[in-house]
Amino acid sequence: MSTVIVVGSVNIDVVAVGDRMPLPGETVTMGQLTETHGGKGGNQAAAAATLGATVHLVAAVGDDPRGTAARRDLAARGVIDDAVTTAPGPTGVAIVLVDRAGENSIAVVPGANAALTPALVVSALTAVTGSDVVVVACLEVPLEAIEAAASTARARGWQFVLNPAPASPLPAALLRLVSVLTPNETELSVLGGIDALLAAGVGAVVVTAGAAGCRVYVTGTAPVRVPASPATVIDTTGAGDAFTAALAVGLSDGRSLLDAARWAAAAGAIATEGFGARGCLPARPQVAARLARTGRADPTHL
Repeated sequence: MSTVIVVGSVNIDVVAVGDRMPLPGETVTMGQLTETHGGKGGNQAAAAATLGATVHLVAAVGDDPRGTAARRDLAARGVIDDAVTTAPGPTGVAIVLVDRAGENSIAVVPGANAALTPALVVSALTAVTGSDVVVVACLEVPLEAIEAAASTARARGWQFVLNPAPASPLPAALLRLVSVLTPNETELSVLGGIDALLAAGVGAVVVTAGAAGCRVYVTGTAPVRVPASPATVIDTTGAGDAFTAALAVGLSDGRSLLDAARWAAAAGAIATEGFGARGCLPARPQVAARLARTGRADPTHL
């Protein structure tokens, strides 16, 4: 069985749905308001567990009812939460706006996520055994915690997958420890582009591009485009998290990077077909069925 360790955020998502996003300085009326479970770390852990992996989550929640509810949801999805610490104060909150096309805009208030320390990360990763473990992280927790995860993964001989969101320039010492980076187009621009990332020592960059699928870049080989799986989009919130989680599960399974990216593209497509970040997380048979039904289109060189 594949094993994934997720180091990241746990939030409660306050989601407003309407016809369109407001412009700067504008007020619009939204038609629906819902509170759901989220946070990139929690979403990635839930998605990986739904795909059948053994998943350990390293995170922090607040000592409030939202934190209790977040733990309960993760445990119900099969996530091992022994390394989720409870910190004084509120659980993180994300304010999510979704338009009629399913596109979203998100603002995050970190709350307890800021309490995740390098010591907690190192302790949690050291307690896990196995040779094919993949560690996944995002940037919604302190950078020092991410650096601890990356260095510990390298010392253990594990692959380290970094989803660089919310994007900000990253230190060269961290980039050298990244096995696979999974930015979207906007995040890629903030990080300086493909050439700069590969020159900094990132092992591979997989750029997610929504309906255009994803692109895979590895030093010394021609870049490859992996086509998207068709989807009836309801809400794109969490689709990138499902993609990153499925990529990590595929790598832990022993798949090649291209095969894992194809698998992840199908999982990410399915995740857009429900409301909320965890409203339509696919199980392993669903991903296989989607690939079989839509055809396993071969990647093409760019």
